[in-house]
Amino acid sequence: MVNEKHRYEHQDSLPIPTYEEATSSRPSSSQSYLGPEEVSHDAERQGLLSRARPPQSNGYEPPTVESARSSLDFLPSSDGSSRRSSVEAIQREIQQMDVEEPGDPNTRANRFSKRITSLTHSLSSINLPFREWLPSRQYIRARIPSWPQMLRFQPNWILVGRIFAIFLVVFIIWLFFISDLFAVQTRRMSQMFDPESLRSYVLNHVDAENIRQNLEHATQYDHIAGTEGNFFLAKWVEKSFQQAGLEQVGLERFDVYLNYPKIGGRRVAIIEPPELEWFAKIEEQLVYPVEFEVQQTLVFHGHSKTGNVTGPLIYANYGSREDFQTLADSGIKLEGSIALVRYYGSQGDRALKVKAAELAGAVGCVIYSDPAEDGFVKGNPYPKGRYMPDDGVQRGSVAMSSWIVGDVLSPGYASLPGERRREPVENNPGLVNIPSIPLAWRDAQKLLQALRGHGKKIEDPKAIGGVPDVEWWTGDSSSPTVLLMNDQIEKDGEGIYNVIGKITGAEQPEKSIIIGNHRDAWCFGGADPGSGTAVMLEVVRIFGELRKAGWSPRRSIEFASWDGEEYNMIGSTEHVENRIEDLRRDAFAYLNVDVAVVGSDFKAEGPIFESALKRVLDRVIDPKDGNRTFRQIWEDNKTTMAGLGSGSDYVAFLDLAGTSSIDMRFDGPPYPYHSCYDNFDWMNQFGDPGFQYHKALAQIWALLILDMADRLILPFDMNVYAREVAKYVKELEEFVKTKSTKESPSIDLSSLRFASDSFVLSANTFENWGAAWSKMVFESNGFENNVMYRQRLEHNIKMADFETNLLDLEGGVSSFPFPLPFPFPLHSAFLPYFTIPSLPLLVASFCTPPPSTTQSRSTLNSRKTKQLPGREQFKHVIFAPQLWDTYGTAYFPGVRDAVEEGEWGLAQKQVEKAARILKSASEKLNS
Repeated sequence: MVNEKHRYEHQDSLPIPTYEEATSSRPSSSQSYLGPEEVSHDAERQGLLSRARPPQSNGYEPPTVESARSSLDFLPSSDGSSRRSSVEAIQREIQQMDVEEPGDPNTRANRFSKRITSLTHSLSSINLPFREWLPSRQYIRARIPSWPQMLRFQPNWILVGRIFAIFLVVFIIWLFFISDLFAVQTRRMSQMFDPESLRSYVLNHVDAENIRQNLEHATQYDHIAGTEGNFFLAKWVEKSFQQAGLEQVGLERFDVYLNYPKIGGRRVAIIEPPELEWFAKIEEQLVYPVEFEVQQTLVFHGHSKTGNVTGPLIYANYGSREDFQTLADSGIKLEGSIALVRYYGSQGDRALKVKAAELAGAVGCVIYSDPAEDGFVKGNPYPKGRYMPDDGVQRGSVAMSSWIVGDVLSPGYASLPGERRREPVENNPGLVNIPSIPLAWRDAQKLLQALRGHGKKIEDPKAIGGVPDVEWWTGDSSSPTVLLMNDQIEKDGEGIYNVIGKITGAEQPEKSIIIGNHRDAWCFGGADPGSGTAVMLEVVRIFGELRKAGWSPRRSIEFASWDGEEYNMIGSTEHVENRIEDLRRDAFAYLNVDVAVVGSDFKAEGPIFESALKRVLDRVIDPKDGNRTFRQIWEDNKTTMAGLGSGSDYVAFLDLAGTSSIDMRFDGPPYPYHSCYDNFDWMNQFGDPGFQYHKALAQIWALLILDMADRLILPFDMNVYAREVAKYVKELEEFVKTKSTKESPSIDLSSLRFASDSFVLSANTFENWGAAWSKMVFESNGFENNVMYRQRLEHNIKMADFETNLLDLEGGVSSFPFPLPFPFPLHSAFLPYFTIPSLPLLVASFCTPPPSTTQSRSTLNSRKTKQLPGREQFKHVIFAPQLWDTYGTAYFPGVRDAVEEGEWGLAQKQVEKAARILKSASEKLNS
């Protein structure tokens, strides 16, 4: 090793050192170029940086960063100078590290030191020149004590104890950090937006005029599902979502089965005897003058059967099973007849009116709007009043929604474009098997007058309608012969479009509060559903403004404009079936508004929302009574929230996905429901002049959305839910008693009562945790540690999952296989068992394949496990549409269906299954 330093002598051609030479400590390379001034500069740098190190043993001194840089400083620079300022280079590196590692200055200094140390180690590992100065392997081994020496070693126990104590303290601190017991990352509950300020903003920024303009635009043209008008309306809603600033806005398409009327394809006429020949006008008068060129929907029934049938006319009151049974008991034969029935009454669902007529043996069914239900008997008809005029016709669907919901050709799976799995139209359990058509009372009057003297004169006032100048007779096989023709367009694969948009949540973006209203209408849709669409667009505007101001909800909010609801809740059901697993896992709540306003009587269903809804109602003043809130009115009327049945888009969310749902509206007297007189002018004059109740509903809806999406604890009330379930069990007991006889067996409901009692206890314990959490946060000045934070999220998830846990996803019991043979004529088999037809008989009549078919392709028929026998699409063990009342709620539907049909063994099995699922869901609340 060369020890003396050589002076630098200027040479014309300076040899440039290699990288290894420049960065090593070898005197022959780096040090050979250092003169005295260079050494002094190096010493000066050492002093400035205070990095001087004491000499190491054996004369070895590891190279410092400064010495390494001293060799680098003399590399030729770009400007031709041979000297570089190491201080400036270090400053540049510090500045670079400041940029790369922003944050605490101490943290940056530490990271800088670590990088310098790393660089030093890297440099010292390259071609070390001091290897001979390092101790040899033999030298090290000689100094390692042997086993006997180690056994004789006497440790310093005080030092050992101190080291152990240090390790113990470090371990405990580490353990506390991992468990968040120190709450290092405490979360303050106060937000950038004060919750009370948000509520005030929502209340004060709903604009009735905006809602009015929304409705006026939405009702400019008719918009049945699948038509050009409804697609244009979808694009308008999509644009409104985008203008509001919603995220992921787009159209969601499904290709489904729909039917449409043909011009001249529908006919109702008396064809015999010749002297009574007559034909119905069928169509309504034009609502708007011809010069306005506004297309008006033709009169028809959605999902009706194509057909051309004739038969004697028979009047069957409201068309319930009991009404047909009364006729059969009086000796009136219905085989081959055309049934004439009126809307509403003891059978509210028009589809079940047609089905009851079919099962009674009729070959066709005419349904008319009676003035005693919605016309001049109630008050002035439109345009002088709110009620149905004489030519007004209630359109509507006759799909069997209590049997299959959504696209009837794809039960259980989504009708996505290109989906090849399609069930047959013939003998489909979701469709009726006889043609039907709706009429105005203006046309029905001629048919009723033609029945005079045929059959039996009606004495029961409950069976007498309000059509004037009519002597009420039942008719019989001698009645005038009526022609019913329904030639229509049937399209499998017609495109419908949902409009979807969202606001992503900040705390739990994967969890959603879903807001929905359907867009399609049977004509102009002033009330149904235009009032709901107009209100929802105003709610979207308000939340869009909040988002633009920087607000984000804790949970995501999804807004949906559904298509195809009027036919069979198609758009919403296909959406749910397409996302079924995601919704069961992540959908916290569904808030539905269909018809927003037709009066001033606020109504809502969905008991788990009761407490949250009351808080909201306490903030909104009744426009008619400026001194009372809607909560005061609610409590003065002793209103409670019933369970949900069917008839709107919540069905798929609640009964298929297990998402807690609520439906809200301002109800009122009858109006021109599903006619072209349900338009903007009707709403502006009679439904809600001034649109103040539209404004009130927007306030209620928006505040409830805010509560559901932004409250720390999800505002469901499990105690209220448990109380209502206990009521449902008592109602079921009363129902069973009414069906039991001395001859028939009964069922034991003790297991269901026990499960209900368990739910009450579990709900109380569960709600106590929420109270304890609130107390803790309040006492902590609004701080929540990480442990409580995670427990709160888990608490919310358990609350939302409770509804999902009430789904029967495990399969179940069934007393009969699919398909069943049904070789004999339907009507002759039906009449002897009319009072209590057996469930297998009903299902057979709905689902029997053609005689040449031995296996049905229906997915319902191919399933080996049964949830709700015959109606397997519905999974909820507490809620489902009633078998013979689609709009009514059937609590514990599996039990009710079986009892209704006299299947007592099946009913007992359904009791045990419902009890098991309810008890399991209750236990999971506190697990």
